[in-house]
Amino acid sequence: MMLKPSIDTLLDKVPSKYSLCVLQAKRAHELEMGATPTQEFKSVKSTLRALEEIESGNVVIHPDPVAKRAAVRAKIEAEKLAKEAEERKIKEQIAKEKEEEGEKI
Repeated sequence: MMLKPSIDTLLDKVPSKYSLCVLQAKRAHELEMGATPTQEFKSVKSTLRALEEIESGNVVIHPDPVAKRAAVRAKIEAEKLAKEAEERKIKEQIAKEKEEEGEKI
């Protein structure tokens, strides 16, 4: 049985077999968790889909992983703050409606 895509073509995209394995595993987990695919796939399994994306060049190793982690943390924090602001706005709206309702009675 021949692996498609070939290990030789994949190693042209990443510096080592270890890096390829880690990148493929991380992308497969992302795909399993519902990440948006970057292309149409021939394969059914998420591990082979990740390899297809690596071969096509759509998924690469980030040149500065520390900066990537910082960006991800900042994005999560921004989403958290936006959610808190939305909840606060809803609570204020509810309080305002209760206040208006109290005045009508």
